[in-house]
Amino acid sequence: MLDFLAREIREHRVILFVGAGLSRPLGLPSWGELIKHMAQELGFDHDVLVGPSADYLQVAEFYKLKKGSIGELRSWMDRSWNVSDDKLRASKVHQQIVDLKFPLVYTTNYDNNLERAFELHGVQVSKIASVIDIANAKPGHTHVIKFHGDFADDNSLVVTETDYYERLEFESPLDLKLRSDVLGRTILFVGYSLKDLNLRLLLYKLKRTWDNTPHAKRRPRSFIFLVRPDVVQEEVMESRGVSPIVSDALDPEDALPEFFERLLEMARRTG
Repeated sequence: MLDFLAREIREHRVILFVGAGLSRPLGLPSWGELIKHMAQELGFDHDVLVGPSADYLQVAEFYKLKKGSIGELRSWMDRSWNVSDDKLRASKVHQQIVDLKFPLVYTTNYDNNLERAFELHGVQVSKIASVIDIANAKPGHTHVIKFHGDFADDNSLVVTETDYYERLEFESPLDLKLRSDVLGRTILFVGYSLKDLNLRLLLYKLKRTWDNTPHAKRRPRSFIFLVRPDVVQEEVMESRGVSPIVSDALDPEDALPEFFERLLEMARRTG
């Protein structure tokens, strides 16, 4: 499995799909901390606003209804998700992503740390968060596609329940680009939890895209890196055409760097 993935990386045929787990080593706020900040801005006690059965997307929707927009929240997020150049240069996983030379990197993260990492390591990058960006993306650059929006454009951010419902349509320009990009390419998902409904929906939609053609059996392989085993979810992932790669690292913080290091070593050997 890893041999195949390493060869595909060597041939620049792998799309990296990055989730929030990549940002944790940088000390960025969690979704829970984001909701706590919303409660404070609205003048609510966090435990009252976010009870045991609270839906975080609905809390975000409530915030937007009360405030009229997410402008203030976006400004706080932009500040809180920003890290220094030195800290970003010191991030091992960001350096490894640059070294693995993925031509296309999709991310559901809002912050700009991923594209900044490429720039800090001397790699030209085109950020894509809208249809205009798709048209302006330069050939030969690494393309970083902000699948859930970018802080530079409030309207692009997928934060509230309504935003997610619209994302479920899977018909935006970025969705159409993804459908095109995945044809003939392997996908590697990292930084995701199998409990992430958005990831599971994405995998389901991608499978449907192929199942609706007479070439379903020729679908390129996809992989998801997991820090911990989960027999139930792994079986479901396999049914969606995604092969789990489970870490054997003792410390979860070491899991992704160790995985990337193995891929780097194997990709260099295949060359």
